[in-house]
Amino acid sequence: MGVLDRFRLDDRVAVVTGASSGLGAAFAVALAEAGADVVLGARRAEKLEEVRASIEKLGRRAVAVRTDIARPTDCRSLVDAAMRAFGRVDILVNNAGISGERHATEETPEQFREVVDINLNGSYWMAQAAGAVMRPGSVIVNVSSILALVTGGLPQAAYSASKAGLLGLTRDLAQQWTPDRGIRVNALAPGLFASAMTDGYAEGYLDAMMPRVLSGRVGKPEELAATLVFLVSDAASYITGTTLTVDGGTHIA
Repeated sequence: MGVLDRFRLDDRVAVVTGASSGLGAAFAVALAEAGADVVLGARRAEKLEEVRASIEKLGRRAVAVRTDIARPTDCRSLVDAAMRAFGRVDILVNNAGISGERHATEETPEQFREVVDINLNGSYWMAQAAGAVMRPGSVIVNVSSILALVTGGLPQAAYSASKAGLLGLTRDLAQQWTPDRGIRVNALAPGLFASAMTDGYAEGYLDAMMPRVLSGRVGKPEELAATLVFLVSDAASYITGTTLTVDGGTHIA
């Protein structure tokens, strides 16, 4: 196998959560461009159909399933749909997540639990469901955040805690599944990327953050998607249990 061939995902099936827009949609399209068929999960069914159409235009197959990953039954249903359509799951991208800017003295238990239940617990339920059917050589990528490692200067305790929890989950699943089952598990820790989340930041916040970004700019979704393709491909076959920061150098500034 040549070097470039190692980045190809032909004949593989990828499940992507939070795939209805933003980075999740970019991940799904990039996986299809690399040759994978894609199973799309998210709560907004109408948006999923738009992403599914984009993938089919690339000549790949796609299935869209309305999914709330906070519900373990929905997670199993998404994997079941992949098995019915394609008979296998080779890649899981745990991308679904929500944020929330609330001061720690004001955040309610319900608000905190909602963020953790989707970002952390939901990723675990998805890993459980996919891991039950994955074969040796399969890959899971948990999409964490640079806020798992550094502060962003915003009141985001629930979000930061949930994303930090994903790093521990990644290490433990790798320790359990890589030696015995041949399933690699890694995490991505994105910095500031153009997305619905950055669109919602207060005016001036991104400009104030730029001195902490060595690259001096917000990342492009396709840059993060290319990194994801690397992690799930055979080009990264000796990488497991690690967190790859893709943040323009923010974590060292």
